[in-house]
Amino acid sequence: MGQYRIQRLDDQLRDEISQLILRGEVKDPRVNTFLSINRVEVTKDLSYGKVYVSSFLADSDIKLGVDGLNAAAGFIQREISKKLRIFKFPKLTFVVDSGMKAGFNMVQKLNELEKNAASEPVETPADSND
Repeated sequence: MGQYRIQRLDDQLRDEISQLILRGEVKDPRVNTFLSINRVEVTKDLSYGKVYVSSFLADSDIKLGVDGLNAAAGFIQREISKKLRIFKFPKLTFVVDSGMKAGFNMVQKLNELEKNAASEPVETPADSND
């Protein structure tokens, strides 16, 4: 399968999984609607797909949500395979993606540093005219 088609499938799977979560069709109580599907990576032979999940919830809640999604992976695969017409549907595994949360924390730290730098008086070097 061509790289462009794989990318389209990745995007379509991401959208479909997100919609299942938002509509509350995944009945596992660990799966929260605040979970966000960042990206999906499907292998070229369509055997496996890795789904990256993140959220601004506590790390333990994200881990529980990912465990719930892994438990419901069969249901999710079946529901999406009804909508998509592909020869072979990938086996989905869900993993925690901490990149979005780390990026958000980095921006907060930078904003804090910028605020601290703005509140301190600017020191100018003494003129050495001697």
